[in-house]
Amino acid sequence: MSRGGGKGLSLKDKLDGNELDLSLCDLNEVPVRELAALPKATILDLSCNNLISLPSDFCSLMHLVKLDLSKNRLQQLPLDFGRLINLQHLDLLNNRLVTLPVSFAQLKNLKWLDLKDNPLDPVLAKVAGDCLDEKQCKQAAVKVLQHMKAIQSEQDRQRQRKLQAEREMEKKREAEQRAKEAQERELRKREKAEEKERRRREYDAQKAAKQEMEKKTKKETVHTRKPASSSRAPQRPRHKPSWSRSVLRVLLFVLFCILCALAACKLTELQHQPLCISVNTLYEDVVAALQNHKTLQNMLQHNSK
Repeated sequence: MSRGGGKGLSLKDKLDGNELDLSLCDLNEVPVRELAALPKATILDLSCNNLISLPSDFCSLMHLVKLDLSKNRLQQLPLDFGRLINLQHLDLLNNRLVTLPVSFAQLKNLKWLDLKDNPLDPVLAKVAGDCLDEKQCKQAAVKVLQHMKAIQSEQDRQRQRKLQAEREMEKKREAEQRAKEAQERELRKREKAEEKERRRREYDAQKAAKQEMEKKTKKETVHTRKPASSSRAPQRPRHKPSWSRSVLRVLLFVLFCILCALAACKLTELQHQPLCISVNTLYEDVVAALQNHKTLQNMLQHNSK
C-alpha cells in the first residue's frame, strides 16, 4: 500500500490482534476492499492522513467497533454512515465537518464521540459540547445521538406530512376528476334526453300533420261524393243499346226511305224524272227476280214430289 493510493503494502502486516493502524500513511482514499477482507480488524485507526471523503462502500465495514478518523480533511460523512451499527467509539477530531448525516441516529451502540475542532453547525456544536475527558465524550455520544434521532423523527414527520399532503392532493385531484367526469356524464345525459325529446316532438308533429292531412282528404272525398250520389239516386240505370238493334233500326230506316222513294216515283209527277225512271226499272227487275225465284221454288217442289 503506497502513500498515494494505499496499494502495494499488505494490511496483514499492520494488523495487531484485532487492531489495524493505518495512521500517518498519507492516505488519499480508504482501501475498503482490503479492509473488508479483514473482518477481525474491529479497531481501525485512519488518523493523520489526507482523507477528504469516505467512499459509500466504507459503510459495509459493519464489523468495526472503534474508528479513529481524527486529523483528516473530511468535509462530510457518507449518507448511510448509520449502517456501522456495531460502532462504539468514534473519533472525528480536527476535520472539516459541518453537519452529520441523519442516519447517524442509527448508531445505537455508540458510547464515545469526539467532534472537537470541526466547523460544526452552531446547534450541533452546542449539543456535542466539549470532549475533554472520558465523561464528556460519552455525554457527547448520548446527546448527539438524541439530537440526530430528533432530526430523523422530524424528517420522518415531514416526510409523512409530505406524503400525506401528496396523497390528499392526489385524492383531491381524483375527486375533482370524478366530479368532472360525473358532470360530463350528466351533461351528455341531459343532451341525450333533450335530443330524444326534440325527436319525439318532431315525430308527434309529423304524425299530427299526417292525421290532419288524412282527415282533410277524407272530408273532401265525402263532400265530393255526396252530390253525385244524390243526383244519381232517383235515376234508373239505362241499358246500352245492342249492336243488332242499331243495325235493325238502320235497315228499317233505309227500307222506309226506299219505300218513300218508290211511292214518290210511282204516284207523283216525278216518275218521268231520270232518277225515278232508274228507281222504277230497278224495282221492276227486283220484282221479276223475286217472281222467278218463286217459280223456281215451285218447280223444285213439283220435281221432288
